Amino acid sequence: MALKTRITQLLGIEHPIVQGGMMWVGRAELASAVSNAGGLGILTALTQPTPDDLRREIDRCRSMTDKPFGVNLTILPSVNPPPYAEYRKAIIESGVRIVETAGSGPREHVEDFKSHGITVLHKCTAVRHALSAERMGVDVISIDGFECAGHPGEDDIPGLVLIPAAADQVKIPMLASGGIGDGRGLAAALALGAEGVNMGTRFCATKEAPIHDNIKRFLVENDERATNLIFRQFRNTGRVAKNSISDEVVTIAQVPGAQFQDVQPLVSGARGRTALETGDTEAGLVWAGQVQGLIRDVPSCAQLLARMVSEAESIIASRLGAMLAEPVA
Repeated sequence: MALKTRITQLLGIEHPIVQGGMMWVGRAELASAVSNAGGLGILTALTQPTPDDLRREIDRCRSMTDKPFGVNLTILPSVNPPPYAEYRKAIIESGVRIVETAGSGPREHVEDFKSHGITVLHKCTAVRHALSAERMGVDVISIDGFECAGHPGEDDIPGLVLIPAAADQVKIPMLASGGIGDGRGLAAALALGAEGVNMGTRFCATKEAPIHDNIKRFLVENDERATNLIFRQFRNTGRVAKNSISDEVVTIAQVPGAQFQDVQPLVSGARGRTALETGDTEAGLVWAGQVQGLIRDVPSCAQLLARMVSEAESIIASRLGAMLAEPVA
């Protein structure tokens, strides 16, 4: 048996499993490994310091896999925004066929990608946003439940409700994201109306993830309670792993009249990168979701995907099927 959905057909992949874009993590090593394992690997555009560096990273990924892969372009509010249009141009000119977009105000980028025949996946945290993106012309919605790492939005709707709520209204294929790390989550996502899953934190704890082994062990040792919600007061909620830095950010932000500038030195991307690359779990923010409670090991991407699909198939064919007992006469 194989799990074939509109997602596998549209993206040209074997398994309905997508690796989401992650800052400092979505590099060629991980993206190519996920794609070679039958899923869809994603490079993170803004991890590369310049658009030309992104072009080189796309070429490097192509040298490591002949399977489909995509590029993530996340548009976030910033005092000094990166040159999004130049990154978009690099993606298009490099011949990338699949793009994951996220963040606010994506219309300009979506329309340009679509005009070049690129398949666009857009990440959303609310049904209303998913419907807006669908009207905009994206091809796939990745619906992010409150459990997710990164920015879960301000509605606080977990996947068990958000996924079927979106599936009731969204007509294009949908990926479930947030809190998924094994075959049980994959089977559940399909049952709830999604046609595949998008995972971030789980892929950080794989052999090919280009981050320090101490961080991978940190994720394995943490449980589902080991996250903090930060930036709540600033209406830009983020979910990160619990450590001394995120604890301090929460404490500072609770002071009446606190401003983002009060926590800005603690939450810089440079500090987060240092944590990931040196293995110092207290050096900066480590973005991670509640799925930490389901991470027990650090497999290769091939092992992870094979295990997930096998487990999901077994649940669908055997465990659930066995519950359909013949009625008593």
